[in-house]
Amino acid sequence: MNLVIASLLAAGAMPWICAGIAKAGQKNYDNHNPREWMAKQTGFRARANAAQANCFEAFPLFATGVLLALYSEVPQDQIEAYAGVFIVARIAYIAFYLSDKDRFRSLAWLVGVICTVGLFVASLGN
Repeated sequence: MNLVIASLLAAGAMPWICAGIAKAGQKNYDNHNPREWMAKQTGFRARANAAQANCFEAFPLFATGVLLALYSEVPQDQIEAYAGVFIVARIAYIAFYLSDKDRFRSLAWLVGVICTVGLFVASLGN
């Protein structure tokens, strides 16, 4: 599996990972009303849930950018660079969110956005 396809899979799986972090180790987790249960969480569990929501928000535009770049025949190494940095930035974003490092989290978010926009801009040039 090449890096571009792996990055789509990784970005798509990030919300699941965040949800798992939010729920892990909780004996009182309510699977009948998970959203209600999650709304009552605090600390890193609430931040993991917020990171999950942001991952869902970031994925469609990133995936569209990757597919558009592939369709526009942007050079593979350029797509891989944007996709690879995006994934690293999103992993950092989640880690900073969980550890409540807001400024670093915002910087990681910005790097991810720049990569996503970069994919679209690179597509314009082809």
